[in-house]
This record gives sequence, C-alpha cells and structure tokens, in this order.
Amino acid sequence: MNDFAWLSRTELIVGRSGLEKLAQKHVLVVGLGGVGSFAAEFICRSGAGEMTIIDGDTVDISNCNRQLPATQKNVGQSKAEWMEERLLSINPNLKIHVIKEFLNPEPMNELLEKNRFDYVVDCIDSITPKLVLIQSALHKGYPIVSSMGAGGKVDPTKIRIAPIEETYNCKLARYVRKYLQRMGIRSGFKAVFSEELPKKESLMLTDGKNYKKSAYGTMSFLPAAFGCSCASVVVNDLLAS
Repeated sequence: MNDFAWLSRTELIVGRSGLEKLAQKHVLVVGLGGVGSFAAEFICRSGAGEMTIIDGDTVDISNCNRQLPATQKNVGQSKAEWMEERLLSINPNLKIHVIKEFLNPEPMNELLEKNRFDYVVDCIDSITPKLVLIQSALHKGYPIVSSMGAGGKVDPTKIRIAPIEETYNCKLARYVRKYLQRMGIRSGFKAVFSEELPKKESLMLTDGKNYKKSAYGTMSFLPAAFGCSCASVVVNDLLAS
C-alpha cells in the first residue's frame, strides 16, 4: 500500500518531494495544552515522520473548554499518552517518542544534547522552562517557534507570526524578550503572538505549580488558532529548507 495515500490532498500542494521531505523530519513539541495539542496534531497530519511530544500533566476538568486531549470522560489521564494514541491513529507509521514529565532545566538541556531535532515547538506557558527551552534550542542551532500568550483574547484575526524582537501587545512576549536579553539573546526565532490586548478582568492567580503563578481565561478557539499558526511555521519552514 502507498504510505502516502492518506496525504493525497497534501501532495496536491507540496508534491511528492515535499511529502518525502517531511517524512524525514523529527519535530519536538513541548507542552500539550490548548496550543501544543493542536500544533502536534497539525504537524502529524502534515506528514512529519518522527515526533517527540512532552507533557507531564493530566487532563483536568477545566481543560475541556480548549484542549484537544480533554473530555469529561478522560479526566486524570495523561495528556501525552492520549496524544500518542491519537497521533498514531492518524499516522500508524509515525515514529513517536513520549515524555510524560515536566522537564526542569537540566533534563531539558540533556534532551536537546542527546537528540537531533529538525524543529522545536515551544508551547510552554510558564516563563522559566520556556526560557530554558528557547535558550537551549538556540544554543544547539535548532530552529524554534515559540507560542506567546493566547489567554484573555477572543479575536483570531489578531494573531501574528514575527521574529521575537518584533512582538508587541503581549505580556508574555515582553517577559521573554526581557529575560532573554539578559542572556545575550535578542533574536533568532519566530514567535506566534496576538496584537489583541488581553481582557484584564479574566486574569486569575494560581497555586504556582510548575512555575505558573497566574493565568488568563481562555476561549475554545484561540489556543487552537495559535497551535495552527505554530504548525504552519514548522511545516512551511521544513519544506523550504
């Protein structure tokens, strides 16, 4: 059977050579929440041949409004395990590696040192591990796209893709730029962000678990649109490489 039969519609756009190129690529997706779960699925559906997905979290009832792995029937289940099963159901030939952990700085650096990735997708919503991933990926020379803040926003037409130094109207992007500059990093990767200002009244404080002290309310479609945008960067860049 033709392994690319399920990608016949994609082949009409990228050609057989494009499918063959994507089948040779290894993409790392860190964070499988509202943004990362959709990014991972779209990358898989585009024909990436190998993926590593990382998330140490389990499905919470509050995830059901926006996260691909979340339903009221699988609360408490590992997001990474659920995504593994789903991605393999889309492409049984996908070579997939699953890490069910929240990676601290040392394991993150070790992962990037011991593996070879063709693209890194940062869908982490906590500042410290996000910075570590970005810094480590750039140090290794990996192309990376980083998702900025999708919370508190409702207009998908305001989503933009730009070099990190050109982001604006995004609190998370501002923090990322600020702290990366202290590390001597001012550019070098693409960011997905929204120029829409967040609804301040939707902000809530959290327990600080996994480096996260606050969060904005979210709509079902905004994180998915961010994930779609991240996937588009990855696939288009890989095809152009």
